[in-house]
Amino acid sequence: MQRLLALIGPLPFIGLAIAAAGLSLGVAIGLFEEGFSPLLATFPSAWRYPLTGLALAASYFAYGLTLLMVAPLLNFLLGGRLQPYRGPAVSLTALRWYVHCTLTLVVRYSFLEFVTPSPFAQLYYRLMGMKIGRNVTINSTAIADPSLIEMADGVTIGGSASVMAHYAQGGYLVIAPVRLGAGATIGLRAIVMGGVEVGEKAKVLAGSFVLPNTRIPAGETWAGIPAQRVELERDAAADNGANGHDFSGHPRS
Repeated sequence: MQRLLALIGPLPFIGLAIAAAGLSLGVAIGLFEEGFSPLLATFPSAWRYPLTGLALAASYFAYGLTLLMVAPLLNFLLGGRLQPYRGPAVSLTALRWYVHCTLTLVVRYSFLEFVTPSPFAQLYYRLMGMKIGRNVTINSTAIADPSLIEMADGVTIGGSASVMAHYAQGGYLVIAPVRLGAGATIGLRAIVMGGVEVGEKAKVLAGSFVLPNTRIPAGETWAGIPAQRVELERDAAADNGANGHDFSGHPRS
C-alpha cells in the first residue's frame, strides 16, 4: 500500500505542473502558428530555416514569460501561499506546500535561469508572495518557498546560493520564514535554511551552510559548515584600536 501511495501521490502535482506548462505553451504555439508561420511561408527555403529557428526561440521566450504569470495565478487560486507549519509531510495542511513547490520548480527548471538576475525574475517572486525591497540583487534560481521569504532593501543573493523556508526535523516537515535584513549578503553557493534571520549588513560567506532557526546579528560575518561568526582582520583592528593599540599591534603613545 505504501508503495502504491508513493506512486500515486505525486500524480496530482505532476498534473499541476503539466497544467501550468501547457497553458503557457499554448500561448507560445499560438504565437508561432498565427504570427510567425504565415510570414515564414513567404520566404525561400534558404531563409526559412534560420528564420524558423529564430521564431521558435522567440516563441519559447513567450512561453517562459507567460509561465511567470500563470504559475503565480495558479498558486493563488489553489491556496499555495504558505504559513508557518510543523507537522507530518503528508497532511491537508502540507498540501499547500506541495502546490507552492510544484509551481516554483516548474518555473525554475524550465525558464527562470534565462531571466536571472533581472526584473522579470523579481516580478515572478513577488507574484509568488515574496517580500522584496529596493535595490535587491538575486543572482540564483535556488529560491524555495518564496511566499515565506523576506528580503529588505539592498540584499544581495550570490550565484547559485540557496534560500529555502523549510527543512525536515524529527520526521516532521517544518516551514518557517526566512528574513534577510537591509544590506545583507548571501555569498556564492551558500545555503540558508528555514527560520533563519540575517541582520542588517551581515554577511554569509561563499559555500557556508546556515542551520535552521539561526539568528545572525547585524553587521556580523559568518562562514563555515555549519556557519559560525568569523572575526575578520578589520574586526581585530577595531578591537586593537579600542584597547589602546595601533593597527600593527603596538601600544599607542
